[in-house]
Parts: sequence; C-alpha cells; structure tokens
Amino acid sequence: MLYTGIDLHKITSYLTTIDSNGCIVKQANIKNIDYNFVQYFSDLKDDHKAVVESTMTWYWLNDLLTSLNIPLVLAHAKFVKAIAYAKVKTDKVDSQTLAQLLRLDYIPTAHKISNDKRLLRDALRARLKIVQRHTSVTNSMHLLLATYNISSPEELIGISKYQYQQLAVVEVLLKDQALMLEK
Repeated sequence: MLYTGIDLHKITSYLTTIDSNGCIVKQANIKNIDYNFVQYFSDLKDDHKAVVESTMTWYWLNDLLTSLNIPLVLAHAKFVKAIAYAKVKTDKVDSQTLAQLLRLDYIPTAHKISNDKRLLRDALRARLKIVQRHTSVTNSMHLLLATYNISSPEELIGISKYQYQQLAVVEVLLKDQALMLEK
C-alpha cells in the first residue's frame, strides 16, 4: 500500500508518497493541472491512498483522484496538530507529515460533502458572508450617526454625509445580493 500526502495550494501542490514502511517512494512539487496529477500517480502501481488538508480548493482534487480510483482522505486542518505546531513548516515537510499520519491512521478527518450538496453549501456560505458584510455596513451607518449624536442622516454635512451615502449604496447592494441567493 502506498500513501500520498498532498500539501495543496492555489497554484501548486507538494506531493510525498511513502510505502507501508514509511520510506519515501516519490516526491514532487507540481502545478495544479489535472495532467500533472495523472502523470504523478500513473508511475505508482500499488494500491494507493491519499490525504489532503481541508481547504477551499479540495473539490477538484477529490473528483480527479476519484476518477483515478484513489481514495482521498480529507484531513481536518485545525486538528492536524503535527503540522500546526511543527517547528519546521515547509510544503515538503507538511506533505511528508500528512503521508506518515495517513499510513499510521492518525488523520483527524473532516466531513467530505457529497457532490450533489456542494452547490447548496457554497451558496449558503456566500450568503452568510454577504449577510455579515451587510451587518457590518449597517453598524457603520449607525456609528456614523452616533459619532455626531444625531438620529437622521439628513442632518449630516460634508464628508460625513458623503460617507453615509456611500454606505447606504453598499447596504442596498448587499441586501439585494442576499435576496438573490435566497432564490
């Protein structure tokens, strides 16, 4: 059995593959292009298992490895303490650590959402961020009024009035975006 730890980033990934004894079989720093991953794994003939920390970009990697019949374990980034508290933090070391933890079955797993639920979860996350921004803008509008101890935006003058108007425009846009995501 072979175990591959993948330190996934936006543009590149560092992969380390070890055997059942923990010896390094292969390492590579590759660009995140499907072909590069297919090429990397095509050289490895034994049964295989891979692990990656849960980040916002794991979907495509999961789909690709599934198509190659390589099970992917999603590691809970917050609880992989061996990486979080490591004194030496490099992509090479992180991928090696992930591979060793996978071999020893010490990976704290994260929930791997099914393909059919991804769109809903992403929409909910987007809406949550929009609502948080909307709340922040609304609070800024109230703070601006409180700063001058007034209750109506019509009483503002100069730059403060301009600030309030800009916040009001953003507030309407965010409210509209949140409503669009609800549909």
